[in-house]
Amino acid sequence: MASGALLILLPFLAAVAAADVAPAPAPPPQLNLTGILEKGGQYSTLLRLLNATRVNDQLSSQLKSTYDGLTFFAPTDAAFAMLRPGTLNGLTDQEQVQLVLYHVLPRYYSLTTFQTTSNPLRTQASGPGGVYTVNVTTTTGQSLVNVSTGVAAVPVGTTLFAEFPLAVYSVDGVLLPEQIFGKAKAPAPAPASTGKAKERKKGGAVPKNEVVATAPTAGAGEDSDESTNAAAVAGASMAWGAVWAVALVGVVNLVIA
Repeated sequence: MASGALLILLPFLAAVAAADVAPAPAPPPQLNLTGILEKGGQYSTLLRLLNATRVNDQLSSQLKSTYDGLTFFAPTDAAFAMLRPGTLNGLTDQEQVQLVLYHVLPRYYSLTTFQTTSNPLRTQASGPGGVYTVNVTTTTGQSLVNVSTGVAAVPVGTTLFAEFPLAVYSVDGVLLPEQIFGKAKAPAPAPASTGKAKERKKGGAVPKNEVVATAPTAGAGEDSDESTNAAAVAGASMAWGAVWAVALVGVVNLVIA
């Protein structure tokens, strides 16, 4: 009897046990920065930079294990169009990576958080001088946020995505790090002067702006001597001519007398 009752209750016990087991939670959707930008529809240049520099792969890996989250400022195509022609092509591969990472903050910031944060804020870009930073200012009582790089101040526009661990904000200007764009490159120093002609290597060419004295040739000296002798002879001839003229006048006067 007992075994028969157990057999009858066994299906019900199995059903209860299955009901007590909680279903496994669905894995969280994978964050896709490029998908967010593609949905925005005006970030083609930024998407090309993310792929060319492989920064997109780096950020995707970080989002899987980050505890602080990430904040990304996304310049529009119009923002890149305002740059001087050739600006991006004039950067080295490393500088392009630094430019993209300069738009990434290694922490999740909501627009409200920006109002209470302390400047400067660290970015994920760095160089020989250390980590590149930005300053963020807000307008009291409004949700207006400006990001200053030391080169220009860029207002934060539309929120494309804001759910921990990722916040993506559209910006109408490219954030230009002062370490790359803030100072003009110094011209190359002029080569040191070689000094006097005697310090120049034997047989070296003489610069055009140097005047070199040359000794007169032998032929020139002979011509000068001959000219001097001819002048002396001519002078003597003229003197004797004057003496004969005076004598002739004296004779004529005697005859007439």
